[in-house]
Amino acid sequence: MPGAVTGRDGAGKVSRLPAVAEPSLRSLLDEVRRDRVLTVPNLLSLLRLAGVPLFLYLLLAPDGAAWGADIWAVVVLAVGGITDWLDGKLARLLDQYSALGALLDPAVDRLYILAALLALGVRDVVPWWVVAALVARDLVLAATLPVLRSRGYGPYQVTYLGKGATFLLLYAFPLLLAAQAQGWFADLSRPFAYAFAVWGTVLYLYTGALYLAQFVRALRTPAHRAGVAGG
Repeated sequence: MPGAVTGRDGAGKVSRLPAVAEPSLRSLLDEVRRDRVLTVPNLLSLLRLAGVPLFLYLLLAPDGAAWGADIWAVVVLAVGGITDWLDGKLARLLDQYSALGALLDPAVDRLYILAALLALGVRDVVPWWVVAALVARDLVLAATLPVLRSRGYGPYQVTYLGKGATFLLLYAFPLLLAAQAQGWFADLSRPFAYAFAVWGTVLYLYTGALYLAQFVRALRTPAHRAGVAGG
């Protein structure tokens, strides 16, 4: 039989030994792809990452330049949103998925949200209890990752609800900034800003609870059965 190895036992009879599994070429190529670092999507994610400190600086600009700085902060956020969409699109078109990209893309989203929350909290645009709740959500999930890794799991898979919550918050931030000004555009932006902020906050906390439910299921599953919480 192909793939089997035969030999003789102590009584001189022919015995069949189990075949040694060899990794297929496809599995080796998939592993190489996952370990790639220098890909176009990863470079775009790094570009987005470089915009986070600039975004935070512009949001915390001195009062004399606040309005102009806010406009540039929205421009940085918009560029980040475009590159976020583009890196996912290129990953599919160029077949350049990687483990680094799977970690980097949602991490950069979290950093933009954290930067915006801290800045808007300092400027008294967003209540500090909202800032604390959203930041605590990410800190709790981050604390579970080493436990998952120790049991053979990868990071949480990003869900459509989680991505939707992120988009709602990222759209809410420029609208909240616009709502602080005077004039018709501020009046127009205000209800949309509050709607995006409230729905984004609720959905963000709800998806955090869903990820925690995955974590609990992973703890109740034997360690050798990886894949429940994503990977």
